[in-house]
Amino acid sequence: MEIDEDREALFVRERPGLVRLAHVITGSNLVAEDVVQDAYLRWIGRPDLTNPGGYLRTIVVNIARDAVRRRNVAERIRIDPPTPLGEPELDETWAVVRTLPVRYRTALALRFYEDLSEREIAEAMGVRRGTVKSLIHRGLARLRKELGS
Repeated sequence: MEIDEDREALFVRERPGLVRLAHVITGSNLVAEDVVQDAYLRWIGRPDLTNPGGYLRTIVVNIARDAVRRRNVAERIRIDPPTPLGEPELDETWAVVRTLPVRYRTALALRFYEDLSEREIAEAMGVRRGTVKSLIHRGLARLRKELGS
C-alpha cells in the first residue's frame, strides 16, 4: 500500500502531540507509542477525510482508553507507585492524576495538554458538551481535594 506524502507529513507533524496525549491517558510512554502506531495504521487505510487531524486524535483517544480498560481488568485496578518526574509537587500531582478514572483523565488531557475546546473534546470522546464540562469539573475537583488545594 502506497502512503500519500501529505498524510505522512501530517502524521510526522502531529505524532509528538498524539504521543503526549496517549501518555497522559495511559500513563505509559511505551503504551502511548503503541497507541499512536495503531492509530496511524488504522488511519492510512481510510479514504480521504475532511478533518484527518481530528480523526487521528479521536482514534488515539479511543485506543488509549481501550488500553487503560484492558490494563485495569488485567491488574484489577492496582495502582502503581508514581513515576518520578524530578520535582516533588509534579510527582505528587502525577500520582493523583493517575488515580483518576480514565474518562476524567482523558477530558483533562484533551483540555489542558491538547488545548481543545469543549466541542472538540466532545467529538474526540464521543460524548456531549455537557458531559465534557462535567468530566472536567469533577476531575479538577478530585485533583483539588486530593492535593489539598
